[in-house]
Amino acid sequence: MKSVWRVAFCALALQQAVWAEEVQPATVVDNKTVTAPIPPALPLTDLRTFVDVFERIRNSYVDPVEDKTLFENAIKGMLSALDPHSAYLDKNDYQDLKAQTTGEFGGIGVEIGMDEGYLRVISPIDDTPASKAGILAGDYITKLEGKVVKGMTMNEAIEIMRGNIGSPLKLTIQRKGEEAKDLTLIRSKIEVSSVKSRQLTPEYTVIRISQFQTHTGRDLTTTLNKLKETQPTLKGIILDLRNNPGGILGSAISVVDAFIDKGLVVYTKARNEDSIEKFEATEGEVLPHMPLLVLVNSGSASASEIVAGALQDQKRAIIAGTTTFGKGSVQTVLQISEDKAIKLTTARYYTPNGRSIQAEGIKPDVVIEPAKLELLKSIENYKEADLKGHLVNPNEQADATNNFKPSEENATAPSAEEAQSDTSSIKKSSKSKKAKKSDLPSDNKSSTVTDKTEGKNMPALTEKDLIDDDYVLFAALNVLKGAAFWQPKP
Repeated sequence: MKSVWRVAFCALALQQAVWAEEVQPATVVDNKTVTAPIPPALPLTDLRTFVDVFERIRNSYVDPVEDKTLFENAIKGMLSALDPHSAYLDKNDYQDLKAQTTGEFGGIGVEIGMDEGYLRVISPIDDTPASKAGILAGDYITKLEGKVVKGMTMNEAIEIMRGNIGSPLKLTIQRKGEEAKDLTLIRSKIEVSSVKSRQLTPEYTVIRISQFQTHTGRDLTTTLNKLKETQPTLKGIILDLRNNPGGILGSAISVVDAFIDKGLVVYTKARNEDSIEKFEATEGEVLPHMPLLVLVNSGSASASEIVAGALQDQKRAIIAGTTTFGKGSVQTVLQISEDKAIKLTTARYYTPNGRSIQAEGIKPDVVIEPAKLELLKSIENYKEADLKGHLVNPNEQADATNNFKPSEENATAPSAEEAQSDTSSIKKSSKSKKAKKSDLPSDNKSSTVTDKTEGKNMPALTEKDLIDDDYVLFAALNVLKGAAFWQPKP
């Protein structure tokens, strides 16, 4: 009981402190009396209700519960009910958060959020157990270790997902339009390299940023400077932010700063209308006038959207892909003890043109949907040669029977093998022998695959390989080529 009364006493003391501020004298400015805003009084009735519930749980719950646990759960409840991103960070959570910002942490490598009581995958992190298992942005985690997720708090779910490196985690994935799938992932130490580059052709390179960490801006600048030296024929860059869950605001600003010479990157508004904080680019860009395309999708969130929105508003890049996630809020980590903190939503951010993307997302300039290329059955149409009385090609010897078509009784019936389908010739060739890469026709001679054993240099990536591997990236590359063609030279 003593602890309960201590809670009540503290509440009353706080209430009295607030009341004391109400009797402070008014301030006189320019012969006008200006009354300072009075903070709202603490709700004494609600505090008494809290103390009453605390006491009843403490004394009547089926199992003993420590006062510390009840207080922490109360704090968690206050924060989790505000919005999906505010949270109480206990010792483990706080350590994990600090580890994530440095790019090294334990887990399965998936960014999650709560949606209608279930865990929704915002994005899997590249090269982690989650991404290797085929988990995609938009998937729902419905069970963890056989326990239904609905009804759990975010922290409870994360606590289950957390574990020793090498230990298994059983989870159930539900994907729209598909049956639920049970997976077992092995927890591992997640080491994320936030910036990776890949040469697509001698003229074009894709830079992939998987997450915005402490050193992402620095690593991007290093990558761009290296491209200057190693790829002198560079004509354009694709910045791939697909399935990037975000991260540190300062890193997002640094990334934008690398591509623009000056101007506003982003600004934030807190609770008070006059609490606006602006972030400007510094003078100089790493690769001036280099054509740039930013690739995004529904898994691109937070800091990714800041980058895309800034480069779009500053007309520095083409934004391609699909509409982004729509997280337009800023979270501040407030330390409340040596090893504990709260993550609190403290502001909204806006693009240079004043757009809030909260729950809206960044709409791309060019929509590129994920697709799969398939060989379709062609429709037979009439041709010139089918027309009665058509002119004879002068390069061919005239045939008296040119316009004659056999009647049904004179027509030769096709063989069973020929009558299978319009693709029978393809099927027959595949039966006769297995085609080698060198036997396959190529529409683009420059993309022909060269055998390594011939001692010739292989291209960085063939067109066919890119289509098969990542059609969206292939389409984005073609958009960038067109933009680079029309880009005026400085």
